[in-house]
Amino acid sequence: MTKYIKREMADMNGKGTTQAHYRVKTFGCRTFREFAEQCANGSTVTVSDVVAVVSRIASELAWQIGQGYSVTIDGLGTFSGRLGVTADKPLDNFDSDMEHRNAMSLGFTGVNFRVDKALVGEINAKCFKLERSGECRLRRSPYTPEQRAERARQWLREHTMMHVADYAALNGLSRTTASLELRRLDDDPSSGIVSHGRSSAKVYMLGE
Repeated sequence: MTKYIKREMADMNGKGTTQAHYRVKTFGCRTFREFAEQCANGSTVTVSDVVAVVSRIASELAWQIGQGYSVTIDGLGTFSGRLGVTADKPLDNFDSDMEHRNAMSLGFTGVNFRVDKALVGEINAKCFKLERSGECRLRRSPYTPEQRAERARQWLREHTMMHVADYAALNGLSRTTASLELRRLDDDPSSGIVSHGRSSAKVYMLGE
């Protein structure tokens, strides 16, 4: 039986109320081999046939996306490439004519996937019943937003730099909430807190 977990999400709109979201409780991850065995079960194709076909599809997807195409597989969805900065260099200004250097800093960093509605419909058809399996509530900080910001500034006076995990532990917040709050502090010049770096390498420091 498929189970779900009810999650409490942060108040993102400032309305004073939290939102309920739901996620499927997973029981593990099927390996490629296990998946191929299930596909071959009860059919005329062998496990090796399934492995060969899926591997060939993956290889061709890589080629087509790398050439700038999106690929739609009926009953599954549409795949397209996602570009991002791959080199440890900032991009030039938008109006700069140094196109070659920009191109050398870019590459495919992921694949976007838009699911076919037919697949969603089939998943629902094969899910005979959903059963609730607990709740996941937000961690609530004992400090006000102003107190959390001041605690962060005090921490930075002693430690120079701060990661999201530091802010979360310092103020009793989840990592997601801590990240959102630090972003807001970074956007507010009066907070005295600024960020340096990007993604997992981002740190927060006191401004000049």
